[in-house]
Amino acid sequence: MAVGPAFDEIMGTAGSGQPRPALGALGEWLDTTDDAELRRRQQSAEATFRQLGITFAVYGDEDASERIIPFDIVPRVFLKDEWERLSEGLVQRVEAINLFLDDIYGERRILKEGILPDDLIFGNPQFRPEIAGMRPPHGIWAHICGIDLVRTGPDDFFVLEDNARTPSGVSYMLENREAMLRLCPELFRQFRVAAVDSYPDRLLQTMKSVAPPGTGSNPVCVVLTPGHFNSAYYEHSFLADSMGVELVEAADLVVDDDIVWMRTIAGRVKVDVIYRRIDDDFLDPLVFRPDSAIGVSGLIAAYAAGNVAIINAPGNGIADDKAIYSYMPEIVRYYTGAEAKLPNVQTFRCREPDALKYTLDHLDELVVKLVDGSGGYGMLVGPTASKDEIANFRAALVAEPQRYIAQPTLALSTVPTLVEAGLAPRHVDFRPFVLTGSKGIQVVPGGLTRVALREGSLVVNSSQGGGTKDSFVLMDNGPGQSQSQVSA
Repeated sequence: MAVGPAFDEIMGTAGSGQPRPALGALGEWLDTTDDAELRRRQQSAEATFRQLGITFAVYGDEDASERIIPFDIVPRVFLKDEWERLSEGLVQRVEAINLFLDDIYGERRILKEGILPDDLIFGNPQFRPEIAGMRPPHGIWAHICGIDLVRTGPDDFFVLEDNARTPSGVSYMLENREAMLRLCPELFRQFRVAAVDSYPDRLLQTMKSVAPPGTGSNPVCVVLTPGHFNSAYYEHSFLADSMGVELVEAADLVVDDDIVWMRTIAGRVKVDVIYRRIDDDFLDPLVFRPDSAIGVSGLIAAYAAGNVAIINAPGNGIADDKAIYSYMPEIVRYYTGAEAKLPNVQTFRCREPDALKYTLDHLDELVVKLVDGSGGYGMLVGPTASKDEIANFRAALVAEPQRYIAQPTLALSTVPTLVEAGLAPRHVDFRPFVLTGSKGIQVVPGGLTRVALREGSLVVNSSQGGGTKDSFVLMDNGPGQSQSQVSA
């Protein structure tokens, strides 16, 4: 999986002047719509995002603490058969993640049978011993997963990482689609595109389906936010508003006799399901960090008593730790009895001597990541790193090898993107969203495409200068006739 010419998802092989056969209409649209018009539409979308307050915070950046994520007007497209294969792999992976979490905090069969080394769990800061022995309502741990994927060829998709804690970005998926419908309606006449606007309804149904037994037919659901200083606060408020549920902070909730209550002007209301956007560390100061000012005292006791469902469940961080990720092929095989339909990127565990030696010998060729890192921080992209950056990473690896994994630098696929000089290929990744409730697993027909706007860059994170695109999932493998939005 070494770096080579990148596969372009619209144009196909590198240097091809013709779009892929099923995407001829999109190629024609790009050819016949001049750059100035594309730029006008793109600027209109970004102006709307700014008016709506769709921003994220860049911590430590005093010059631009609040900014929008740049939006690109050229959509990324998945053909019907491509999406069906991806969906099968995503369902299998999320099923395995839930079974893994249930086992690790329960019987720990996977450790007893030697599939995983014990210290990978018990020495991992993402493992929460405080949760051991607890079981969420209906046995579901990862209700909302964002599985990051990369593509290297027409049929080659790989999982880059699993996000089973509090995956973000769904508001951009929804707002990007809203912008495209308004600014590029002709594309929805050319292609039958699966709708994504049902996501809030799907999420609410998922939340209600995992309410504790005996709750009744209309459980009370809330979104718990750390507050408006959080980088994803817009998304928290957007989702609460879209679902028609209350957006609450810690001060709005109180636990009495192991029951969670919401303070309202009409008095207390019992809360059955909490979609929390607060990390485990800060969730309950009586159990985790005692200095947390954004957590709810007694929440874990109410959860342990079976009186409230928490989405996603506490302790999920162990499932998206990058050291655990490296064992996901074994985890999928162990819990599902089948080989993983979506493979991992080849991964070297630097905690292992041979892998560490290989990594140190090939730092200028590899991508090296902190096992608990996120947002593009704590990462080395060897081929684009300076000698000083490589030297610093070498020292960090030697000092604490167990904190790192390394992967080959892949030739990530590209999609035409509107940059200053006009349309040019830029590398992309993809985060689809998978919902798991008591009635099963569903993959939302779309997702968040992130694009590296800098030429040659493989880093798509918004905090590192990346942007976003709308993601079309086609209902057939070619242009449609008339229907603009079709529910999947």
